[in-house]
Amino acid sequence: MRINKQTALVFSFLCVLSVGFLAGFWMHDDDDKYFALRKNFQIFGALYEQLVTDYVDDLNPETLMRTGIDAMLTNLDPYTNFFDEADNGDIEIMTRGRYGGVGLNVGMRNGKMTVISPTEGTSGYLQGVRTGDILIEVAGQPTSGLSFSDVRNILRGEPGTAVEISLSREGIPEPLDFLLTREEIQLKNVTHAGFIGEGKEAGVGYVKLARFTRDASKEVKEAIEQMQKESQVKGLILDLRDNRGGLLDEAVSIAQFFVPKGSVIVSTRGRLPQTENTYRSKVTPIFPDLPVVVLINDMSASASEIVAGALQDLDRGVIIGSTSFGKGLVQIVKPLPYNTSLKITTSQYFTPSGRSIQAIDYKLHDGAFSEIPDSLRRTFKTAAGRLVKDGRGIEPDLPVSLGASSELEQALIRRAAFFFFANHFAASQPTINTDFVIDDKLYDAFRAWLNTQDFSYRTRAEMAAEQLGSNLEDIGYAAVADEMSALQEAIREEKATDFERHKVRLQERLRVQILARYHGDAAQTEAALAVDPQYASAIEMLGDHKAYQQVFLP
Repeated sequence: MRINKQTALVFSFLCVLSVGFLAGFWMHDDDDKYFALRKNFQIFGALYEQLVTDYVDDLNPETLMRTGIDAMLTNLDPYTNFFDEADNGDIEIMTRGRYGGVGLNVGMRNGKMTVISPTEGTSGYLQGVRTGDILIEVAGQPTSGLSFSDVRNILRGEPGTAVEISLSREGIPEPLDFLLTREEIQLKNVTHAGFIGEGKEAGVGYVKLARFTRDASKEVKEAIEQMQKESQVKGLILDLRDNRGGLLDEAVSIAQFFVPKGSVIVSTRGRLPQTENTYRSKVTPIFPDLPVVVLINDMSASASEIVAGALQDLDRGVIIGSTSFGKGLVQIVKPLPYNTSLKITTSQYFTPSGRSIQAIDYKLHDGAFSEIPDSLRRTFKTAAGRLVKDGRGIEPDLPVSLGASSELEQALIRRAAFFFFANHFAASQPTINTDFVIDDKLYDAFRAWLNTQDFSYRTRAEMAAEQLGSNLEDIGYAAVADEMSALQEAIREEKATDFERHKVRLQERLRVQILARYHGDAAQTEAALAVDPQYASAIEMLGDHKAYQQVFLP
């Protein structure tokens, strides 16, 4: 049998892997497991070789191997991932928060490849690319034939190189062409900081931490110190909502700012002895007495939960919002041959009280998973004796809902209606002030614009009524047809009032999007916080010393 060069390359990759794996098991496991590993690896290698060389159709060795790798990992937790050479750049972004690119955050909106936001200070931002611009071509290739990952990979590249893009912008009939220079993009961890809204009068500072890449702790420290230079900081709101985590060391460093020296911040435990570590605060806190509120939601995960869990267990901060995601699994990145990597789960982490915040059980390793039931959740105590439970993420000390969004609002979000109307408005309005409001005239213009976009949506009540009518017809209850028609008409009349009934929330969403077109992310953030009930609760809590201290009572 002849093995082509590509097959030999992949097969040698397997052999290199086997040497490392077998050596590891020789040292750490018993002979039975070593024999099983060697036996099954030989079977797998022989099967792979036979398929590539003898199968009736020509097979791509790399594609076949990737299928096998993906199948193996599917049975484990979703955080254990293989990165091939093309994807390995994502590791740099996850750990260092930087990459080579033109600074355009793009995504699909209403089926079109759209600029979500240009990164301030980058080539795309400085040369005038705007939020809402539609990407028509990248590097001479129509985006209609490219996937999101294709476009992302084309825009990224070696710093100093250039890429041509062509954009469509509402209000301008001809495409706009740009030659953008790739550069090292350093993603900010702290995306907004300062005294905002009611916080200005109360002396409450606000820090929005979007991720935990390298220098996250440095950015948080600098943000707080800058506010201290401007005014007396009487309290701090650390916003970890939608922060999916990052580097464990950065989470530990941030917690150290607030907790007593020597405090346990987090510990990790896994199958192997080297995965057992206890991370303690090694320094004197630089903000030892500063009252702190941490905002979390269901997308706050991993490193966010380490910080929130440490401050909660040590009774050092009040947690406000909704229950966090519940990711208590720790991953490390292992380099593999040919510039590939494996991000592998090696341990679980535990908060200072000893609780795991992992909410999903993947231990069966069969691709299935389940939530940890209440009957198996254990109770722990904070430093002051408050009761906290494991197995469900970080549960807030003060649960505060953002309020349920209406079916109309959800439908408008799915259609990116606020986003695209903001583009439409900006095409005809050169400037607006930061105190801009959505008056009745503009709100009516928004509704009129929706009619030109053929916007429609169906409510659950409409669908339920239609299903009921169909069921009644199937069983021959024709006599109630008039009643069903009256019910459906009543539902349509009620639905017609949705734009008025939910007017305030819709106006708020529209204002946030429009402000972003003129005054950037800062104005957008401040506009959103102005109507944010969780932020308002944090301001109120930090303004009431007695209420703040009562949270920590057992």
